Amino acid sequence: MAAAKKAVLGPLVGAVDQGTSSTRFLVFNSKTAELLSHHQVEIKQEFPREGWVEQDPKEILQSVYECIEKTCEKLGQLNIDISNIKAIGVSNQRETTVVWDKLTGEPLYNAVVWLDLRTQSTVEKLSKRIPGNNNFVKSKTGLPLSTYFSAVKLRWLLDNVKKVQEAVEENRALFGTIDSWLIWSLTGGINGGVHCTDVTNASRTMLFNIHSLEWDKELCEFFGIPMEILPNVRSSSEIYGLMKISHSLKAGALEGVPISGCLGDQSAALVGQMCFQDGQAKNTYGTGCFLLCNTGHKCVFSEHGLLTTVAYKLGRDKPVYYALEGSVAIAGAVIRWLRDNLGIIKSSEEIEKLAKEVGTSYGCYFVPAFSGLYAPYWEPSARGIICGLTQFTNKCHIAFAALEAVCFQTREILDAMNRDCGIPLSHLQVDGGMTSNKILMQLQADILYIPVVKPSMPETTALGAAMAAGAAEGVGVWSLEPEDLSAVTMERFEPQINAEESEIRYSTWKKAVMKSIGWVTTQSPESGFHCYEETP
Repeated sequence: MAAAKKAVLGPLVGAVDQGTSSTRFLVFNSKTAELLSHHQVEIKQEFPREGWVEQDPKEILQSVYECIEKTCEKLGQLNIDISNIKAIGVSNQRETTVVWDKLTGEPLYNAVVWLDLRTQSTVEKLSKRIPGNNNFVKSKTGLPLSTYFSAVKLRWLLDNVKKVQEAVEENRALFGTIDSWLIWSLTGGINGGVHCTDVTNASRTMLFNIHSLEWDKELCEFFGIPMEILPNVRSSSEIYGLMKISHSLKAGALEGVPISGCLGDQSAALVGQMCFQDGQAKNTYGTGCFLLCNTGHKCVFSEHGLLTTVAYKLGRDKPVYYALEGSVAIAGAVIRWLRDNLGIIKSSEEIEKLAKEVGTSYGCYFVPAFSGLYAPYWEPSARGIICGLTQFTNKCHIAFAALEAVCFQTREILDAMNRDCGIPLSHLQVDGGMTSNKILMQLQADILYIPVVKPSMPETTALGAAMAAGAAEGVGVWSLEPEDLSAVTMERFEPQINAEESEIRYSTWKKAVMKSIGWVTTQSPESGFHCYEETP
């Protein structure tokens, strides 16, 4: 009987989903898109100084091996034959920057995470060199000059870390975002590892021309980045290399399986939500919050603080699709902060319970501008504030205000998106870890005043990476033809408050945002960084 059961499943596809706060490995049935099994490991974030955020690239890699191993064990217990895994896709936190030694395979410094602010002074120096009448950085990359993107992080590493400088001089250094570090390591590392990235991840480095789809010589010169350390840019769906694990791991069972999908996490979620048409959008609630709207084959430049980015390119000979993106730095991270820094909850799930107890923030507003404000403001001077406090305020109100903050920030980027696109969204498709919080989803519908729709399987980021991997030429186990895409069951949340109340709350939020801006000035001690050397 077991053998018969194994045969029924047909080809499977695995997906590595390496996020800011955790790593997962998930396995899907390529014919039904059903999630068969997965494993998740939380990742440590290090905050060596105020505004600095780092992770250990080796811990990230180890977590990937662990997730693969544990998922394979679980599949074994379910009597599912792992030799049916025909391809693996990778999806990852974007912008986070790693430089490693190609001869030893060792990282030369910790990964500098997208949220990190140490490069603010670098950004200020560089912005003085961009002519006011010709912002060639923005027109080539679609991005504002900000601490958020990889080029300035890489510039900082080249300026401040001796090990990185030496490795570059001796032609031993490789740069990559997390996808590149993982694919290089999983395809053999020092033994023939493939050094590549995909167009979506490349489009977040600030070194990539989103029109020609190539590394841009002028941008590399502007940031002072040697082009030989950059990975090869490939499409989001093609065979990059085969799994070759030097560890004596059970994960070795996947030896020889092609890695054939690669998408930055937000692009992966757009694919996983099947937003393949011009004008379709999704909002993902992870560490941050990211609203992406597919703009088809054309680059749309925003007038309202959104980014222009590569959505996907699903095959070497397939056309590129672009997206407008509203990026919010802190969403789920505010819950983790309430847990780890304030200790008012023991687990992330508990926030729903606290919020439910009061059902209102009671006039308390929380602007979690821990890394400044991203879209639509791009205000690096902002910092987090909680305002409207009275003697009546307790931890439940603060918990509620934290959830509301996520919803208000989404409303701001949705408003910007509606203004840029001219056609307001009639509903919002959502996904990501936080969407399991029903209070958050209902609040979101109330604050946007449109229905919020979530798929019953929330792991759309991993699904997108699996779809790209399974559809790749030479794998061909996943069809992306509209008629073959499986129908997804959805849960809907309709707005339940009146529009006027929704507007009043939103305008008070905007007042709170104004109070958070202009907090940090250049003279603040936190921007006085000097040469800093330390082994990761």
